Amino acid sequence: MQETLRRLARIFVTYSIKIISLLLAVSIISFALVCASPVDPVQQYIMGLGTAVSPEQRAEIEDYWGVNEPPVERYFTWLSELLQGNMGESSIYRRPVADVIRERFFNSLALMLCAWTLAGVIGFVLGCIMGMYQDKWQDNILKKICYILSSVPTFWLGLVFLLIFSVWLKWFPIGFSSPIGITSDNVTIWQKIYHLILPAFTLSLLSFANIALHTRQKLVDVLNSEYVLFARARGEGKWTILRRHGLRNILIPALTLQFASFAELFGGSVLAENVFSYPGLGSTVSAAGLSCDVPLLLGITLFSALFVCVGNMIANLLYGIIDPQIREVGA
Repeated sequence: MQETLRRLARIFVTYSIKIISLLLAVSIISFALVCASPVDPVQQYIMGLGTAVSPEQRAEIEDYWGVNEPPVERYFTWLSELLQGNMGESSIYRRPVADVIRERFFNSLALMLCAWTLAGVIGFVLGCIMGMYQDKWQDNILKKICYILSSVPTFWLGLVFLLIFSVWLKWFPIGFSSPIGITSDNVTIWQKIYHLILPAFTLSLLSFANIALHTRQKLVDVLNSEYVLFARARGEGKWTILRRHGLRNILIPALTLQFASFAELFGGSVLAENVFSYPGLGSTVSAAGLSCDVPLLLGITLFSALFVCVGNMIANLLYGIIDPQIREVGA
């Protein structure tokens, strides 16, 4: 028990150092890119006010935001405020960045979890089917479908699904996370799920094909191994071989790819949420980028990096549960 606790503590400390280092690097690169942007954040803020601003008032805004200070000084000022829990105030929402991220994150989390689960389950099952029917018509058809889906842009696929299922067939709503004209307190869970189905299914196709093709190739390698050939010589059926020898060997690579798709899903959610007018972090970061809302843009960037790092850490912790050999090597 003590050895297990020490191993978990060592893993936690190691990953904490890696995450802190990565977040520091992401913050520096993001801040440098924002400073190099040709868009003037003060001008964007003034345009958002919709009123005329005198040169004196503009100078006061610049002094308040510190845009005339050197970039290095501005970065350390922002970093010191961030370490104190202050992520700044959004210029387009007129609210603290932490509140905006907290509100929009739950919508994006529901969307990404549904898409992530659909992509993982469907991709893994179809990958197993393709591997078991290698080079047969089932394998050929599913491979062509996966190749097509992995090549199609998410926003284009979302527009096609929106046109077919929402405009023509009228099976799903055109967009948003709840019906129009109903307050959030009166929206039922079924109405939220109903609005979530189409964008989640669209987003799941972003990583579904990669998981299926990767699982297929790993299963083909397992089926061509010597111990599987020996199992066939003993008279074991192909589905028994899959259950006894295949699943354990292909589950870890599939799980690795599944958790690695967090970053891909977050990037795809930006397009999917804009296509379906879904109020999540993806549409929020898009609005922040177009309006040059620097505090909100930096806050969402750091939060998304932390989200991906935590997902990868959870995946590595699960490896030891799935395969005890990995746990013994890492002990």
